[in-house]
Amino acid sequence: MKTTKIFSFLLLFLLSSVTFAQEELQITAKDSIVQSSWILGIGFNAVDDSGNVFDGIFNVGKEWNIVPFPSRVSIGRYFKNGLGLEAIGAYNTYMEGNIIDGVVISEDIDYYSIDGRITYDLNKIIGETGWFDPYVGIGAGYTDANNIGRGTYNAVVGFRTWFSDRWGLDLNSTGKWAMSQSEGATNHIQHAAGVVYQFGIEKGLSKRGEEKLELLAAIEKEKQRQTDSINEVNRLKDEALLAERLKKQQEADALAAAEKAKVDAINKRKAEIKSKIEDLGNVYFALNSSVVNSSSKKVLDSLAEVLDQIPSLKLKITSHTDSRGTSKYNDWLSQRRVNKTKAYLLSKGVLENKLTTEAYGETMLLNDCDDSTYCPEEKHAVNRRSEFVIVEF
Repeated sequence: MKTTKIFSFLLLFLLSSVTFAQEELQITAKDSIVQSSWILGIGFNAVDDSGNVFDGIFNVGKEWNIVPFPSRVSIGRYFKNGLGLEAIGAYNTYMEGNIIDGVVISEDIDYYSIDGRITYDLNKIIGETGWFDPYVGIGAGYTDANNIGRGTYNAVVGFRTWFSDRWGLDLNSTGKWAMSQSEGATNHIQHAAGVVYQFGIEKGLSKRGEEKLELLAAIEKEKQRQTDSINEVNRLKDEALLAERLKKQQEADALAAAEKAKVDAINKRKAEIKSKIEDLGNVYFALNSSVVNSSSKKVLDSLAEVLDQIPSLKLKITSHTDSRGTSKYNDWLSQRRVNKTKAYLLSKGVLENKLTTEAYGETMLLNDCDDSTYCPEEKHAVNRRSEFVIVEF
C-alpha cells in the first residue's frame, strides 16, 4: 500500500512538472524572427577619398566628405537563405581642400553614385539574434566623383540593429575600386548610417524557437504516450472486467440451464409416473359399499408394483361417494373406503409411510349428479371412487 502511494505521488509530480514545463516553453513573439522582407533605407553617407584609409579612418574633419542632410537612399529584397539584393543611390559633396583622386581640390565638387550589391546575413553562420544582423556583400556600381565617371567594384561590411520588427538602424562601410584608373580615377571608401524600414515581412521561428517547438513536440508526445498507456491499462482493465462478467454470466447461464434441465427431468419423471398411475385407473365401489372388489384389486396390485419400483414415491389416497344419502353418512362411507384402499396396499407390502389418506364424502363430484339432479346409475358410479395423488417421488 505504501509503495502504491509513493508511485502515485511520483506520477503526479512528473505530470505536474511536464505541464509546468510546457507552460514555460510556450512559443512567444520573441521566438519569431523576420526571415524575408523588403527594406527601405534613408540616411547619411560619408566619402573618404584620401587614400589614407587605415591611418586616417577616423580623421573625419579632414578626410571625410559629408553633407548635413539625408543623402543616401536604398531599397532591397532579403530572402530566407540569407541573401539580399539591394540598390543604393547616394549624393555627396567633396569639400574644398580635401583630396580627390590623389589631388587637393580647390573648390567643392558634387559626388553621385548608384550601386547594386548582393549581401549575405552572417546570422546564418553565427546564429540568429533577432535584433542584430551583421552582413557582408559584393557588388558593382557607377560613381561620378571629381567630375569623372567611373565603374566600381564594391565590397561592403555592415550591420543592422532593430528596435522592432519594422524599424532599425543600418551602419556600413563600402570599399569601391575603380574598374579603370584612366584619367586619374582612384579607389575610395563610402561610409553610411541611416534608418531602415521593413515591409512585406515573412516571419519564422528562430533557432531557440525551433528548439522550443521540438521540446514542446517531445513533451506532447510523452503526454500522448502516457495517455495512451493509461488508456491501454484502462482498456485491459475493462476487458478483464468484461471477461469476468462474461464468465460469471456463462456460469450463471450454465447453472440456470442445469437447474432447468433438472426441473425438466423431474417434471418429465413426475409426468411419466403420473401417466403410469393414471393409466392404472381409479378404484371403484358398489353403492353403499366399501368393499374392494376384484377389478379394483387388480388396479391396486399394479399400483403396489409401481410403489415397489419407485422407492421414493409417496401417494395420497382420496376417497369419494356419490350424492345419494346424507352428507354425514357419505363422509363416514368415504372414510371407510379410503381406509380399505390403504389396508389393501399395506397387505401387498407397501410401507405405511408412503401413504396418506383424505376422505371427501360427496364434496368432489366429477359430474352434475348432485341432490337436485336426477342421474342414472352409471353416472352415479363415476363418483364412487378412490383416487391417487403423487405427494413425493
